[in-house]
Amino acid sequence: MRFTKMHGIGNDYVYVNCFQETVEHPSEVAIRVSDRHFGIGSDGLILIKPSDRADFQMEMYNADGSLGAMCGNGIRCVAKYVYDYGLTEKTQISVETASGIKYLDLTIEQPRQDPDCANARGKVSQVRVDMGAPILEPVQIPVDSSVFHPLSVISSEDDTRMAARPIISREMLVDSKIYAVTCVSMGNPHCIVPIEDVDGLEIEKIGPLFETHPAFPDRVNTEFIKVIDRHTVQMRVWERGSGETLACGTGACAVAVACILNQWTDNEVTVKLRGGDLRITWDREQNTVYMTGPATTVFEGEIIL
Repeated sequence: MRFTKMHGIGNDYVYVNCFQETVEHPSEVAIRVSDRHFGIGSDGLILIKPSDRADFQMEMYNADGSLGAMCGNGIRCVAKYVYDYGLTEKTQISVETASGIKYLDLTIEQPRQDPDCANARGKVSQVRVDMGAPILEPVQIPVDSSVFHPLSVISSEDDTRMAARPIISREMLVDSKIYAVTCVSMGNPHCIVPIEDVDGLEIEKIGPLFETHPAFPDRVNTEFIKVIDRHTVQMRVWERGSGETLACGTGACAVAVACILNQWTDNEVTVKLRGGDLRITWDREQNTVYMTGPATTVFEGEIIL
């Protein structure tokens, strides 16, 4: 199987061009190629496929073989791949994902001007993704809002109203400690947790407890954050099915939405992740989140499965 290793600010995946390759049993392949000792090493597997609804289709699998709905860093690399490898000449493309069609604007970096590359084609350096509207209704995220209910419920009508209320700075008990969390879906579920010390967090201990908490029937991606100022937020992420990753694009979008809802930041936020920075804008009038960041090709190869 021919593949390309790519990353978006350290969130790395193995990419396969399914216009040319056929991948049988992709969940098993994802587990194998993701292994950083016995495989290629990645946070998962992304298949680039034809689509009858968009320019391309992205099918993603986490490192544990589970099927993912959406990956913000991954989709930027899909955009870079299809342009750099000549699958399209367009600088505005659409990509079908399990969470809907996403629209991307590509920034092309022209090669340096010298006689040997006069006819060289530019390559994608940055991608801006229309991530769509954030989902806040608990049942759609999904979140079991009964975990956040008061001990006594006055009436069934109050209970229904509480169940539909967004989870914004609501208290949740995890490992005998109370956290004030905000829950957002950007095509996959996220739980945003403000803490004092992001760098010193033992994320490998607390991350799995959030991921498998009864509040999240489909598990959850958890972002531990510290607000630096009105335009900047520091973040670490524990992704369901992959563990800690250096970056998470949908997570950065969810963090920006959570910070804006809590009035901690303005509508444009730089989210500082371990792998680099992402610029997130929430257009409140259009109710659309935009993510801008780089995409990088690491190497190409072939693996015998």
